[in-house]
Amino acid sequence: MRDQEIREALNQHWAASDSGDFATEHDIYLEDAVLDYPQSRERIVGRHNIQTTRSLQPNKKRFVVHRITGSGDLWVSEYVLTYDNQPSYTVSIMEFHGVKIAHETQYFADPFEASGWRKKWVENMDSPKDQGSPEGTFAGLGG
Repeated sequence: MRDQEIREALNQHWAASDSGDFATEHDIYLEDAVLDYPQSRERIVGRHNIQTTRSLQPNKKRFVVHRITGSGDLWVSEYVLTYDNQPSYTVSIMEFHGVKIAHETQYFADPFEASGWRKKWVENMDSPKDQGSPEGTFAGLGG
């Protein structure tokens, strides 16, 4: 039952993130939650500080969630975060206490061109067979 509650809270969190609903977006965090950005070596302590830094961020943001997976206290969200039309492939690792986030770590990666030499062994993730898949929509997220 708790896993389902967390999954629903995460779906609501990412939908609120995408719509700019900062209050709902941050309901999922404990008061003393910690957010780490290892690539910039930043740590933000406290739900209020997390929400403030995000609400003051000047860029236009969009979130497209591709997958949420996890159980118990550890959950991972994979999504594309786009700032002013610049996509960043993002992984968010969330540690829960109860049904609230106690610690989140986010990693960001820029897109890059596929290497031509391995083309015969790979499929394009944007192929027509993936279009219309429930992945990437908030309502259809599975584990």
